[in-house]
Amino acid sequence: MLTRFRKAGQNPDIGESGFACSREGLTIRGTEYRPGGSSLPAAVVSHGFMANQNTVRHYASYLAEIGYASYCFDFNGGSVAGSKSDGKTTDMSVLTEVLDLEAVIDHVFRFPYIDASKGVLLMGCSQGGFVSALTAAKRNEQVSRLVLFYPALCIPDDARAGKMMFARFDPRNVPELIHCGPMKLGRRYVTDVLDMELFEEITPYPGPVLIVHGTRDKIVHPGYAQRAFEAYSKRSAPDASVCLEMIEGGAHGFSKKHDALALEKLDCFLKD
Repeated sequence: MLTRFRKAGQNPDIGESGFACSREGLTIRGTEYRPGGSSLPAAVVSHGFMANQNTVRHYASYLAEIGYASYCFDFNGGSVAGSKSDGKTTDMSVLTEVLDLEAVIDHVFRFPYIDASKGVLLMGCSQGGFVSALTAAKRNEQVSRLVLFYPALCIPDDARAGKMMFARFDPRNVPELIHCGPMKLGRRYVTDVLDMELFEEITPYPGPVLIVHGTRDKIVHPGYAQRAFEAYSKRSAPDASVCLEMIEGGAHGFSKKHDALALEKLDCFLKD
């Protein structure tokens, strides 16, 4: 039986408000979902490539329902349309998005109702999952849990192969401007990951990890989720648990049915 989750903004007991912070002179804008009370744990949800915060609002709202002060936001230069944040798409890469996410974490920890000692739950979808995994490794003492929905862990391999989504290029001679469907990317989107050893980068994170991936994902092969599970499983830290949940028939970006299943997996993970 599928659990029914509220849509973003549906619960009058959850406060919803905008927030803004900055990174290197660029303004990052997002939305806070906050239950009542003080000493709240924090959660930050990151959207995927070409998308914006609207695509992950329901996750932030759900996390607020279960007691987190939760936040979603637009990456600087990370959206093809609808972004409220600054920045050009040609200046964006997964590493600039790591800096954006770090800026949001630092901003959230300054709120008086947030208990920073409880750490922050990071959740990300697709490229936002990749960015969240990199950030968790970088801020490993601050991240309490890591949740990855169909994470785009293929990005470094795709860059080395010269094919990233709709873009094609010579990885030995990366052009200054790359046309990726409706989105223009700069050279650094590729060069920032060309030499990246992904699983070495993400596994310094010592805490609990949940990976949820669809078996019919045609953008990020499910094998990347399996490889991430195996890499995280080799950690020796006391809290280094990892759970891989495969959604049968799930594509890249879950349908409503598959999203409900994924949220049930998330619910079990957070209660474990």
